[in-house]
Amino acid sequence: METTVNATRCTLISALLLLLCASFASAQEKTPSQETPTTTGSATAGTHAAVLDAEHRPITAGGFVKTGPVVFEDVAAKAGLAGWTHHMGGAAKNTIVETVGSGVALLDYDNDGWLDIYLVNGSTFEALGGKAAAPHAALFHNNHDGTFTDVAAKAGVTNDRWGFGAVVGDYDNDGWPDIYVTNFGKNRLFHNNHDGTFTDVAEKAGVVLGNWSSGATWGDYDGDGRLDLFVPGYVHLDPANPAKDKDPATVAFCNFRGVPVMCGPRGLQGEPDHLFHNNGDGTFTDVSAKAGVADTGAYFGLGSVFVDVNGDGKVDLLVADDSTPNYLYLNKGDGTFEDVSFASGYALNESGRETASMGIAVGDTTHNGRLDIYNTTFSDDYNPFYRNDGDANFTDISYQTGIAEPTIPFLGWGTSFFDYDNDGWLDLFVVNGHVYPKVDQQTWGTSYAQRPLLFHSVEGKMTLMPAIEGSGLAKVAVARGMAYGDLFNDGHIDVVINNLDGTPSLFRNVSGGGNHWIGLKLVGGPKSPRDAVGAVAYLTAGGVRQRADVIAGGSFASSPDQRLHFGLGAAVKIDALEIRWPDGTVQEVAPPTVVDGFYVVTEGAGAVAMKK
Repeated sequence: METTVNATRCTLISALLLLLCASFASAQEKTPSQETPTTTGSATAGTHAAVLDAEHRPITAGGFVKTGPVVFEDVAAKAGLAGWTHHMGGAAKNTIVETVGSGVALLDYDNDGWLDIYLVNGSTFEALGGKAAAPHAALFHNNHDGTFTDVAAKAGVTNDRWGFGAVVGDYDNDGWPDIYVTNFGKNRLFHNNHDGTFTDVAEKAGVVLGNWSSGATWGDYDGDGRLDLFVPGYVHLDPANPAKDKDPATVAFCNFRGVPVMCGPRGLQGEPDHLFHNNGDGTFTDVSAKAGVADTGAYFGLGSVFVDVNGDGKVDLLVADDSTPNYLYLNKGDGTFEDVSFASGYALNESGRETASMGIAVGDTTHNGRLDIYNTTFSDDYNPFYRNDGDANFTDISYQTGIAEPTIPFLGWGTSFFDYDNDGWLDLFVVNGHVYPKVDQQTWGTSYAQRPLLFHSVEGKMTLMPAIEGSGLAKVAVARGMAYGDLFNDGHIDVVINNLDGTPSLFRNVSGGGNHWIGLKLVGGPKSPRDAVGAVAYLTAGGVRQRADVIAGGSFASSPDQRLHFGLGAAVKIDALEIRWPDGTVQEVAPPTVVDGFYVVTEGAGAVAMKK
């Protein structure tokens, strides 16, 4: 009898322990924060002392030096971009929908071998209510002479809705890039008509959605050779009255450092994410729940990118969430994903806190063949840099690498890794701008308009480049979306920035130097996406093996040049070139014998020099 009672007790105790463990694990996975937030402001790390320069300016709008290496020159006016202006709500920024800003996409829409620029525009409440004309997006055609012409109206891509993001992908494999635009309200899918014009087919394709979508990404998650579409949702607002906020408790909650500000995202309802499977007939099916990426917690999604983080040949999915944990979904290869956000170390930073993640950068920063991740965040917090330790395990090493502290006063948005000086190592670029105009009236050591940051890599160790007076790195703006690419086909990576309520920036790379480079345009075969999104190239030169991925998305609500760029340093010979195509084919390509030029590599064929 006693043995039976003891056995029963042990069984009950074991069951209770299992229940407690399950409850604890569930709380860890589902609770965005260990503490209940007391304010709506997106900083999750408390407050920091003001950082001022020698002239007592906030370091975010100061800290300039008179001499030094000039990397970027803002040539937007000279190039013809300054005649276009971004608009998003009113100057006071009383609602969150007025503050987030818009992205930029780089694409060769007419297949002439030169990158064109698509700039998303916002809107106003007057336009939303039909009382004023809607601001237009811009499509700047590259004239091949350093200038651009806005052809958005002729091309049919003005959008005329409250726009946020743009992502480029050839979803129908016809060899011409298409554009998906995310909005507050219905989204658009601009299909390329091959004649310089586009047609919005979002309704027919079934990818319109509604409410508030943010930074989307294309990727062939199921390996059928067609690009699928992932669309994060940000905040759920009433389209008829997005400024509605009459709850006294919520209004009291809406402050930052004790100063009343617009409400959100905390305290507001999140918008779920969506994964659309490409059916191959011009339509898509929402498979979010089936695939396991439906965002049942309705986190505040801002950025996303399909990319292979664990090296198994299948694209995984990263989602940057504002004020809530980030997502990392591992592709299981059967049409579904495994949520390893917390187990991987990517959900939170090294302090175990969720961050106000805005943008995503991915890149092999140490030549080990693994992709590291960098996120931009709110001011009063550092931007976390996650080292890829292999097998989808990440460690936040921001402070160890010395790149955390300089970012704390800044509020970051678009970000990317690219090799600006062609030395064979990926550098890191970040654009910044606050969301509260009222910060200019405070003594917090930050500002509404902010300068960008460029970290130069010396064999994997990042150092902050100085902001030379009059150069692009000293340009103070309320920056949001950012995309990189070789806009002038000169072998140097340039940057386009979409500035909130301002004219865009075109940072031409004038760093010069004698380093060599090579550019690759990949073309997928019949079982891969035609634009090769998801392909990975490994190039070996000068004893260094580099990795580059073809992506569609990332940064903040933006889309980069899909041609792959490799800096070669002093090397004039490529020793090996390997392409891992999206369909799983691994191809050893005969290396081009001449560097400092662009090549087309078609799956199953060799590298062919592009016509100049």
